Amino acid sequence: MHEKKIMPPFLRKGDEVAIVSPAWAIDEDKINKAVLFLEGWGLNVITGRNLLKRWGPYAGTDQERISDLQAMTDNPGIKAIFCSRGGYGSLRIIGKTDFSSLKRNPKWYVGFSDITVIHMWLNEIFGIVSIHGEMPLNYSGGEKTDETFSSLHNALFGGNTTISWEGRSYRFREVAGEVTGGNLSLIYSLMGTRAEPATRGRIFFIEEVGEYLYHLDRMMASLKLSGKLGRIAGLIVGGLNRMEETKTPWGRTPEEIIMDAVSEFNFPVIFDFPAGHIPDNRAFYIGKRAKITSDGESVFFTYI
Repeated sequence: MHEKKIMPPFLRKGDEVAIVSPAWAIDEDKINKAVLFLEGWGLNVITGRNLLKRWGPYAGTDQERISDLQAMTDNPGIKAIFCSRGGYGSLRIIGKTDFSSLKRNPKWYVGFSDITVIHMWLNEIFGIVSIHGEMPLNYSGGEKTDETFSSLHNALFGGNTTISWEGRSYRFREVAGEVTGGNLSLIYSLMGTRAEPATRGRIFFIEEVGEYLYHLDRMMASLKLSGKLGRIAGLIVGGLNRMEETKTPWGRTPEEIIMDAVSEFNFPVIFDFPAGHIPDNRAFYIGKRAKITSDGESVFFTYI
């Protein structure tokens, strides 16, 4: 675990950035539109050689995806790497990718969902701050809020990164700590690995999509048994959408399942954080200290 993590340098107009596909395949039309979008920010975009490959649901074989991620990681001219989409696949290749060059040339990695694997690997093993934010798959189509993209621009270029929202909170009090977390299924998948997130004294973020309610209950129970929930500074919960019932109704909402898992603790729990598989998917740093405050109506998430 790295106590003091490295912040990559903020982007400037004219910088070179890359798009790679470490997980599922993506259509060429989506990539073309994403390139135009990033060029609109004044960036020069390079795409991985295997970006549009297909191998089943994946964007090429494991080795092809590793090759692109490795090449862009090792290229000192690349200042940020945008992961094209999530799905599944990063877990298969992360252990065979060498990130040691980031000690000399740190750069931003952008993504969420399956890219939680990369965030945790960079954070816990290499001490690199990264950005949980929207991916090129959704840079066109009009399905995301303006704040989704303005927050991503601010995170990359060094603008205002405070997030405010009207969240439902329980046991609220002001807290501060390093931010960790991501997609709950991927956090669960990393338990027992070198990238298992340290949570003591940290603000722990989780979000989920398309899981059965009993899966949510099982993952929360596992985190509790492993000691990951006992000493966190606070829990912030993003999108919990398309959660599925079983044939026999589970009988509780996702929020109730989460609150049941943490009922014996006294840290604050705040729902509705605008991040995850939702239209308003704000960008924020994983690995940087933040504080959570409130004015009685809105909750504020501010980096310190």
